[in-house]
Amino acid sequence: MSLPPCPNCQSEYVYQDQANLVCPECAHEWNPAEVAAEETIVMKDVNGILLQEGDKVTFIKDLKVKGSSLVLKIGTKAVIKRIFEGKDHQLDCKVDGAGDMMITAQFVKKA
Repeated sequence: MSLPPCPNCQSEYVYQDQANLVCPECAHEWNPAEVAAEETIVMKDVNGILLQEGDKVTFIKDLKVKGSSLVLKIGTKAVIKRIFEGKDHQLDCKVDGAGDMMITAQFVKKA
């Protein structure tokens, strides 16, 4: 069984002590189940509903596409492929009639 490296020092000499993993080089202890739970990204739409990958969303306003004359109209539907943590463009979506695009979560609502 291969254990993940230490998140502090990236040491590969990690050992398991009951539910925790321990790094002998920097003495860092962590629970791998808690680390996995912390890494999930919480993203909400304009109404405060949690968004997940695979959800269908609808635009709440007309959006201009940068570098193009294309305007995505209100009510256009999209499917979320991936969710990213960031200031702008958190949702990687497949938009009906426009293809793949990055969209800000505050401009969509869950369909």
